[in-house]
Amino acid sequence: MALRHVTFIFARLKSKIMLVLKFGGTSVGSIENMTNVKNIINDGQRKVVVLSAMSGTTNALVTISECIKFKEIENALELISDLHTTYNLTVSRLIHHLDVKTEVDAYVSSIFDTLKAAANANFSTLIANKIIAQGELLSTFIFSRFLKQEGLNACLLPALDFMRIDKFNEPDNFYIRQNFNRMIKELPEADIYITQGFICLDADGQIANLQRGGSDYTATIIGAALKAKEVQIWTDIDGFHNNDPRFVPETHAISNLSFDEAAELAYFGAKILHPQTVTPVRDVDIPVRLKNTMSPSSYGTLITNAIHGEGIKAIAAKDGITAIKIKSARMLLAHGFLKKVFEIFEKYETSIDMITTSEIAISLTIDDTKHLSDIVAELEKFAMVEVDKFRTIVCLVGHHIVYHPDTPKLFQILQDVNVRMISYGGSNNNISLLINTSDKVETLRKLNRYVFDLVPP
Repeated sequence: MALRHVTFIFARLKSKIMLVLKFGGTSVGSIENMTNVKNIINDGQRKVVVLSAMSGTTNALVTISECIKFKEIENALELISDLHTTYNLTVSRLIHHLDVKTEVDAYVSSIFDTLKAAANANFSTLIANKIIAQGELLSTFIFSRFLKQEGLNACLLPALDFMRIDKFNEPDNFYIRQNFNRMIKELPEADIYITQGFICLDADGQIANLQRGGSDYTATIIGAALKAKEVQIWTDIDGFHNNDPRFVPETHAISNLSFDEAAELAYFGAKILHPQTVTPVRDVDIPVRLKNTMSPSSYGTLITNAIHGEGIKAIAAKDGITAIKIKSARMLLAHGFLKKVFEIFEKYETSIDMITTSEIAISLTIDDTKHLSDIVAELEKFAMVEVDKFRTIVCLVGHHIVYHPDTPKLFQILQDVNVRMISYGGSNNNISLLINTSDKVETLRKLNRYVFDLVPP
């Protein structure tokens, strides 16, 4: 009896899902890449695989949604037809077993029937969310049936059956954990569970989403719910680089980062990771590993609570920044002035990235200008306001860099760059510089030569 009990416990431990892997749109954007993903996940370990929509699909669906919103129905239907043709071609090249292809063709047709029906419905946010969700539904169904064709024991796990946000648009972790684990128990046991990233239900049970890049977030939410051993984010680059490889030659991947360092880099422009990704897993100490789908053997970047070295590790840049200078002689020693300013930004749900103050002025930056004119109008009731667009925040990240003896020297190399604002000391792991966007590439290269080559620019 005791031996049977031990065997039962061992079997349960053996079958525990230990890994959550997320693959972005590029990773499932072609037949070759889908085959590559299949080979990566077919390693004998039980896992959950989170997929984005195939590359280009979400952008196409957003455009379709916009056409419907502005009653350009013919354009919307033409775009739907073009996208349907693209998916039919993908299926014809990927699926060659007749019974599987019949099933996939029927599903794809039903999705595009849904889109055509949406084109003739009264537009609303709910309709828009439903349209955009179809990309993840398509990619996961097609890929799950591709795995079935290839003989893998895979099961489709619909995210809309367990992924939900609350009234504050935060993950409803209790609901997610309860329903995810219930579904795993009810479904046939599989080696690979395929689910959708990005999409979810809202507090009212309507289709919603976790915003752009939300598939990363989905993966870590699931990882935390499962208490997984590791969450892996697979993209087309081998981890966080020490600078932006699009503008700076000979960058390299960073092998290890702390959660704090990764969060700073993600927020300030390193687009490989969604800024919210680390939040669900950092408190439960689940590592996040960034891997390259095109180079699976590369180490990538491992993100944990551990600290590896001090000083500047990486540089990132965030474009699309608007600087606002608020100047008022009445500010001097005026109690409640800052509160009054911040309440305006709170009213219009506009986040502030950087802020500096003097005796008579406040300078701050925002990256969302949707309500800029309203914000300026309210500020001008009690202050002079100057607005400067086309600014970029350059962020230097590393553990305790504000205390590192070499850090102050970096300002010497920026004598020829017009630095508009500096944030130094607000975080021990981050120094931010506001510059003109036209100076971005020069600044990144100057900093790269100084910080990583240790030679004067």
